[in-house]
Amino acid sequence: MKSNTNISSAWKVYFFSAVIAVAVSYGVIQLNKQDVKETSGVTVVESVPGAHALYTKDNEGNIKPLDFTETSEKVLDAVVHIKSTQTGSSYHNQGARELPDPFKEFFGDMFKGQSPNGARSRPRIGTGSGVIINDKGYIVTNNHVIDNADEVEVTLYNNQSYKATVIGTDPTTDLALIQIKADNLKTMSLVNSDDVEVGEWVLAVGNPLGLNSTVTAGIVSAKARSIHINTDKFAVESFIQTDAAINPGNSGGALVNLDGNLVGINTAIASTTGTYTGYGFAVPSNIVTKVVEDLLKFGNVQRGMLGVTIRTMDSNLAKEKDVDFTKGVWVEQVGEDSGADLAGLVSGDIIVSVNGKETGTSPRLQEIIAGKRPGDKVAIVVHRNGKEKEFEVELHNSQGGTNIIKKEEKEVFNLLGADFENVDKEMAKKFNLDGGVQVTKLYPGKIKKETQMRAGFIITHIDGKRVKDVDDVAVILENKKGGVMLEGIYEDGSKYYYAFGLDS
Repeated sequence: MKSNTNISSAWKVYFFSAVIAVAVSYGVIQLNKQDVKETSGVTVVESVPGAHALYTKDNEGNIKPLDFTETSEKVLDAVVHIKSTQTGSSYHNQGARELPDPFKEFFGDMFKGQSPNGARSRPRIGTGSGVIINDKGYIVTNNHVIDNADEVEVTLYNNQSYKATVIGTDPTTDLALIQIKADNLKTMSLVNSDDVEVGEWVLAVGNPLGLNSTVTAGIVSAKARSIHINTDKFAVESFIQTDAAINPGNSGGALVNLDGNLVGINTAIASTTGTYTGYGFAVPSNIVTKVVEDLLKFGNVQRGMLGVTIRTMDSNLAKEKDVDFTKGVWVEQVGEDSGADLAGLVSGDIIVSVNGKETGTSPRLQEIIAGKRPGDKVAIVVHRNGKEKEFEVELHNSQGGTNIIKKEEKEVFNLLGADFENVDKEMAKKFNLDGGVQVTKLYPGKIKKETQMRAGFIITHIDGKRVKDVDDVAVILENKKGGVMLEGIYEDGSKYYYAFGLDS
């Protein structure tokens, strides 16, 4: 009898528990069917089939469903597919660069068709993405997407294809500007990337893995990130990091905010497999804007330089340097007669801001300075011996001056298919040169077609005549006919001679 009473009591407990559970469940369902409300920063999600699972705030602070369809519709027409083809001697030369190419680790072998021995058996074709930034057909992409290409083809969202002209490139930021001749183009606006916040929703738009017009979503997971992928001497890395999926083929594509504006150009991924495993990196739109403006106005990028070597401050560096300060950028060395040197900065200074913008890391400092040109003056605040001091620094160019160095638009240079600049003081001193001219970029032309010269070659003599600057190259070759012999060295000290004909 006692046993039956216990069983009956137990069933009563289970019964009432079930009733309470059903009531609670019903209450939750009813709650989820109610209007969305925000409590302590947590948004209640509707449990209705087809309802949005995530919410965000608009500019007025109102909660609204998180919907990417409107943004995608705005941007897809402005993102293009790019095919670059390499043939001839440039294709043969590229084989020597394949293994050390810093972008190979992140994007795999983008170019197909290279035979094992480097023979020119068939063209090499690479693919990537680009963003149309105005109705004149200017398109921003990555330099490594079109680097050394003999032919660049752009395909729009509507599948129309056009041959593109390379307007200019900037290896230091891995950006390039190309142009197509087309009408009624959809474009994308660039916004201030300083306003982008960590945690903000963004979309990556491009053509990954042969899948054209692909949109992926994620958040900004970090800013001012350097991953040491760019090995250029004056490389600038201050990437926007995102967990929106980025894969091979996304290079040069758009990273956009929910308003459909460009906040960055997708450039690299952090991966041990060559495909997406969690993080992608984009060049901030502020850097993109500066590069595009310079290429259109001057023909090349005007890079203002402080003239210092730097390290990001942290507790370990503070301990090493015996300083009681862990924020900012440590000045390791100051170049002689550089802008920083002339303004009064010294080794051991800690740069904490530039023009009122905090410089918490070296990439952030690089990003701010990269937005300036030679001759610009910046207000730099440093922490020195426990006190803050402010200096006005006039930025220098790569040759140590403060003037703008425009690209020389000489007819003979177009025939050669090369960009030239005077050797900087550091390089001249290293090789004991009395001047010289460095080949900074090669395009389709005589040099690329008839020699195996690589960018970086320093011309010291032409037909036995000493070359001190770019003007010397123009004077010697302007009315030259027949064969030409270029003599010079590469940055590793190796000496080379290149011969070709100037006759058409």
